[in-house]
Amino acid sequence: MRDFRLGWLCIFVILVLISMYIHNLSRKIDELVLKSNEKLQSPKTDISINDDVVVVYNRVPKTGSTSFVGVAYDLCKKNKFRVLHVNISSNNHVLSLPNQIKLAENITSWSKMKPALYHGHFAFLDFSKFGYKQPLYINIIRKPLDRLVSYYYFLRYGDNYRPYLSRRKHGDTMTFDECVSKEQPDCNPNNMWLQIPFFCGHAANCWKPGNKWALAEAKKNLINNYLLVGVTEELDDFIYLLEETIPRIFHGAKDYFLNSNNSHLRRTVQKLNPSEETVKKIQNHEVWKMENDLYQFTLEQFHFVKKHADKMQRFMYEKVRPK
Repeated sequence: MRDFRLGWLCIFVILVLISMYIHNLSRKIDELVLKSNEKLQSPKTDISINDDVVVVYNRVPKTGSTSFVGVAYDLCKKNKFRVLHVNISSNNHVLSLPNQIKLAENITSWSKMKPALYHGHFAFLDFSKFGYKQPLYINIIRKPLDRLVSYYYFLRYGDNYRPYLSRRKHGDTMTFDECVSKEQPDCNPNNMWLQIPFFCGHAANCWKPGNKWALAEAKKNLINNYLLVGVTEELDDFIYLLEETIPRIFHGAKDYFLNSNNSHLRRTVQKLNPSEETVKKIQNHEVWKMENDLYQFTLEQFHFVKKHADKMQRFMYEKVRPK
């Protein structure tokens, strides 16, 4: 009987030792996985990784896009990526169907240009529609009335980026307030209908001012097809988030933007703020309400992303099976 109990005791001890060994082995495996994760989560120190990345910035006019693109051009040599301007004839924001396919094919397959940032004034293009991989879309939008007023005076007085260039309305000294009171075409509220179609895309309804489907489609694309959309008023935060998210392209961008002389590259030479009466009149228009709806929607989403941009946050893989 005593030998029988001693045998069971030996078996119990052996089982305990085996259990402790397995537990210790499992803990060491988890530690190795954690260390591996830490290495995977620190790509910022090596900007040479992920050379296949392609960013497309279908920039909305008069939203600070020149300032932002200027940062990319100044960093591209140092960070070893390409910047390419997509220049569409006649300043058309809508590509023909054959050119839609060609652009999607070129951007996807032009390996010599990768990694790359493509930019241009054109509407959102769904690459997957033509069987190609979707690039990383980014954009910036602005308060709709501010954008319209800026563009109105830009056409008359130009900017400090190319001061020698005479714009289309050069010599016209009519103020925006006067334009609105006289109901002239240059200040027609329908002219604000631009940010919605830029996010909506190449469907006919996207370009019909006041179309509710277009607004819904723009919001859907913004959430589902854009990596990040910022606002002109918070451009520095937009650049910061891009540097954190795509360091392969934007490494060092925030510091450069804040400390270089190019942080505000383009300014309209002369611009007068509209009167309260003008503002109220514009804001009663349906197009302003819809464009402002998109702006507020974007602002809320941008602030949501900023709120969760916690540099201390980490993720890890554990309980990996089979071992």
